[in-house]
Amino acid sequence: MSERLLLITGSSGVGKTSVLRKSIDALKVCGYCVGGMISYEVRKNGKRVGFEIQDLNNEERGWLAHVDQRGGPRIGKYRVNLENLDAIGAASIIHAVKNAHVIVIDEIGPMELYSRRFREAVNKALQSKKLVISTVHRKMDHKLIGKIRTRKDAVTFLVTRENRETLHLNIAEKAKSFLSRHASEQKIEIGEK
Repeated sequence: MSERLLLITGSSGVGKTSVLRKSIDALKVCGYCVGGMISYEVRKNGKRVGFEIQDLNNEERGWLAHVDQRGGPRIGKYRVNLENLDAIGAASIIHAVKNAHVIVIDEIGPMELYSRRFREAVNKALQSKKLVISTVHRKMDHKLIGKIRTRKDAVTFLVTRENRETLHLNIAEKAKSFLSRHASEQKIEIGEK
């Protein structure tokens, strides 16, 4: 079975999203259409105050979680903005399932899994025949994460301080290998955006 689910994991703050971004850039340079969502840590005066999510297709951004968010599920000092997670995060994944070569999900973790629409979007991505590159919370015990980790078509990349500057090269090569072998299954021509 071909490895089409590339999972990026590691300790909090080690650079999972940075590795993912570099992997995405390497695929875009080759003409692949990349869609889905990516998250950004937001700091104020050197302290983390929250996370934003961004749709990779239309670049729409919104708060995923913030220390000053009113309402929504609480994760540590943050409250999750389910409205943005549904409207930007889940919607971007569904759009990528239909319109991209590569589906990006950053991150499948405790904040995101509060959203039913997000979980449904992740399942649709998993059911598609497309390449999925996702960051995954390292220690979280959740039914969906367990299902993802044990799939036969999944391969996990562990980000460490030692490999975080070069790991994206391995991920991009694995992705390009899958995409070139399965080009006939893609409904989008390479170079189309």
